Order: sequence, then C-alpha cells, then structure tokens
Amino acid sequence: MEESPKGNAAAHYFNIFMTIIIVGNVLTVILETSPPLHARYFSLFSAIDIISITIFTIEYFLRLWICNVNPAYQHPVTGRIRYAITPLALIDLFAFLPFYIPLIIPLDLRFIRILRLFRLIRVLKLGHYSDAMKLINKVLSKTKEQILVAFTVLFVILVLSSTFMYYAEHEAQPEKFGSIPDSMWWAIVTLGTVGYGDIYPITPLGKILGGIVVTICIAVFALPAAILSAGFIEENQKKNVIICPACGHRIEGHEKDHNHPEEKATNQDRKS
Repeated sequence: MEESPKGNAAAHYFNIFMTIIIVGNVLTVILETSPPLHARYFSLFSAIDIISITIFTIEYFLRLWICNVNPAYQHPVTGRIRYAITPLALIDLFAFLPFYIPLIIPLDLRFIRILRLFRLIRVLKLGHYSDAMKLINKVLSKTKEQILVAFTVLFVILVLSSTFMYYAEHEAQPEKFGSIPDSMWWAIVTLGTVGYGDIYPITPLGKILGGIVVTICIAVFALPAAILSAGFIEENQKKNVIICPACGHRIEGHEKDHNHPEEKATNQDRKS
C-alpha cells in the first residue's frame, strides 16, 4: 500500500488505481450538482459513490490493521490509536464516514446535505498517492516557521491598515467604513492586490494611506510565495544529488566530478 524507495510494482499500480478512484469520485460529486446531469445519470452517480465508499472503507481498515508494521505505531493498541489520529488517517476516515452516519443515526435532511459536502474532502486523499502532493507536504513542513512569520507580518499590516483607514474614512463613508471589521474587507482585498472596487478611499488622507498600503503589500504579500519557491528549489536540488557509496562524496546534478579521487582512479584504470 506504500511505495518503497527501492520500488514496488504492486504498490505503484495500487497508487494509480486509488488516484483514479479519488479523481473519479470527486468529479462525480461536482457533476451531480447539475440538475440535468443528476436526473439523467442518477443511477451511475450512485453506483460510483457506493463502489468508492466500499473501497475507501476497506482501505482505511487495512491501513489501520497493518500500521503497526511501522516502528512508530508498533504497539497493537496504542499504536493504532496514534495512527488513527494522524492527519492522513483522519482524512481517510472522513472520506467515507459521512456516508454511514445517516444510515445509523436519523438526522435532519438539511444536516445530511451538509454531510454530503464532506465528500469533497476525498480529494485530500491524493496526498497518499501523489508524488506532487507529498512534495508539497514536505515543503510546507520544512518552511512552516518562515511561513508563520510571513503571515504574522501580513496580519499585523492588515490590522494596522484597516484601523488607520477606518479613522481616515469613517466620517466620509460611514456605510462602507462603519467599523474596523468593515475596513478589514478593504484591507484584505488591497493586500491581496485584487481590488474589487466596491470599497475605496475618497478622502485625501485615505488615498495617501491606501497608496502606502498598496506599496507595502506588493513586497510583503510576495513573502510566502518566495519562501515556498525556495523550499521547492531546495527539494529538487536534493533529488539531483548522488552520494558515492565508496567514500560518501556528494556528486551534484548527476554530473561526474572529475576532481573526485575515485573517479580519477577509475579513469586511469580505463586508460591502462
């Protein structure tokens, strides 16, 4: 069920199969919101839902059963409990649990419709099988401190800019800048460089503040993107590093290091 670094054909095909099931299931959830498609293909949509739910259920309990193969969850009881509360295990659980709840507990129909929205969480299951999702998770894990700092700076700028704009525009536009929370909508749209145009300053002081905020946010809002880009570059560079089994020498970019003593000796042997 998990691909090993050495490669495993069965695990590889299992991952492909599960990826197809997940993508097909999510597309079904999206398409069935169209009334004509829902009415025409109701039986097909229901069959796909039941089949995928069955597969997800079996997969979850299989993973729960064999998780103690991993040394981190080797205890037969507490190990399985610790595995069950990991983020990926919870995603697997919520991918099929809402299907069974109405069958066990009588619920209001409106609440059942809310539970059906949880079906879209199945797209997060791709993290189990997609190398791209695994790479994103690894980059986010390594850069979480820097991203937290960047978002903290953004939050401070958001609070300050919305507060200053409230005092600058409140008297001129009480219906739009009626409170600091109302001003935060303008600040969020401005910081995101979206600019819907529904709220904007009209006083001279407000325009000056707006120009300052726009200038600052262009630089600050790019921080998370720059941090993530650096993380992706670092991870890609790691893939291009070969470690010599003889001496542990790092050979960058899949290229031969002609200064490497073992490489020189090999070349000399070939010449002789």
